[in-house]
Amino acid sequence: MDKQHYKFSTKTVDCYFDAVFSFLEKLVSKEKAVIITDDNIASIYAEKFTGWKVIAIKPGEKNKQQSTVDHVINQLIKIQADRETFIIGIGGGVITDIAGYTASVYMRGVKFAFVPTSILAMVDAAIGGKNGVDVGMYKNLVGVIRHSEFLLYDYSFLKTLPQEEWINGFAEIIKHACIKDEKLFERLENNSLENFRESPEKIADLIKRNVEIKYKVVSNDEFEAGERKLLNFGHTLGHAIENIYQLPHGNAVSIGMVAACKISEEMNDFPTVDSERVIDLLKKYNLPVTLPFGESRRGAVWEVLLMDKKKSGDAINFILLNKIGDAIVKPVSLHQLKDLINQVL
Repeated sequence: MDKQHYKFSTKTVDCYFDAVFSFLEKLVSKEKAVIITDDNIASIYAEKFTGWKVIAIKPGEKNKQQSTVDHVINQLIKIQADRETFIIGIGGGVITDIAGYTASVYMRGVKFAFVPTSILAMVDAAIGGKNGVDVGMYKNLVGVIRHSEFLLYDYSFLKTLPQEEWINGFAEIIKHACIKDEKLFERLENNSLENFRESPEKIADLIKRNVEIKYKVVSNDEFEAGERKLLNFGHTLGHAIENIYQLPHGNAVSIGMVAACKISEEMNDFPTVDSERVIDLLKKYNLPVTLPFGESRRGAVWEVLLMDKKKSGDAINFILLNKIGDAIVKPVSLHQLKDLINQVL
């Protein structure tokens, strides 16, 4: 096991890489802990959860709503959870978002930690303190920034992760490479999804590198005043596509990254050859690079995009690439952005 500390303004988060689930008992008391997970994980890993208090919710992004949080809170009340209760979110990004948000508001805040079980959660969703829920079709519109006490990485959970969720998670890995790490991008080019799935050492090293990238960005800008905005590469348009077309998060972000590359060519002199490298890499990891259902709902995508949290006045802070591994935040007028999106979608 490899323990790392990541410091923020108000606390230090411990990460336990290459750990085993049973180590959780050494970090938190079973008597005080409540696990929040989804029905799938609760069923598959019922034996692991023996002796723990468990609240299981329905899986899927469509359930990442305030009504689910209200349900969890009612369950916490039933089991008489108090201010000493320690919440542990065990699952993918939906679970970490809901568990962190619930812990942040229950009794004005109780301690919480995560055991991420998907690639996406391990490299992105569980990291950085953002917790919240969607409001209808609007992604992550309500939430808080509050850091977990620790993250426990037990890679054995990946053995039951469906192929589509491996693909989904690699969109965020490719995003990190695009904005911050050209060598990581090249490593991805020189490998394949199968290489990483078949090698515990390779996937462990890849996950740790992505955690380091995200934590460094977040520690420099916890509350998204500057550099942290770079993590939204592909997400501005991706979030709108995700909910309108009901796509998995990584699939939508992949299409969003393609659009962002094309806009970077138009607005930021991003080389076409590099744009093609990004598209080729996304294809290599079985991620979509075009809308799968045609353009009939483009207007609906635009309406959702207008509610994006990155909108400021008549412009949106859009993430563009200078080159692979180097990104910038650039305000783009809504009028100009609409024209560009019409060209690239």
